[in-house]
Amino acid sequence: MVEFQLNGKAVSSGTGEDVPLLFALREEFSLNGPKFGCGSGQCGACTVLVDGQAVQSCVTPLSAAAGSEVVSLEGLSAGGTLHAVQQAFLDEQAAQCGYCSNGMIMRAVELLSANPAASDAEIRDGMDGVLCRCGAQARVLKAIKRAQSQL
Repeated sequence: MVEFQLNGKAVSSGTGEDVPLLFALREEFSLNGPKFGCGSGQCGACTVLVDGQAVQSCVTPLSAAAGSEVVSLEGLSAGGTLHAVQQAFLDEQAAQCGYCSNGMIMRAVELLSANPAASDAEIRDGMDGVLCRCGAQARVLKAIKRAQSQL
């Protein structure tokens, strides 16, 4: 049994400790934000925050979440209000196909939490671990800059 905080609530999972965190989040807790993309931690579609750090949940064992705070895309909003990064992605139409959006948003939240005044170059470096095959990167940068000004 693995116990952790998930989007602000205490949860426990009976799924095997070596099962990827992504599988528990999607199958046991019915969270659809983190996506299965590559399954090898290369694309970033499965990104969640564990104690404020962006991790690829497809290669992170469930046991790594024990005693930690896990935040998924669904846990960013509060009281029906989207997180500034989520809202900026909508406002800037930063999602084309949308598959990478989870990873882009979660990485941006981590980045802006650690470095609220990140430069364009720092934002690009921070987003490097999330692949976007549609070509929405320019709008993603605009969205992150918009969120940056609102945080």
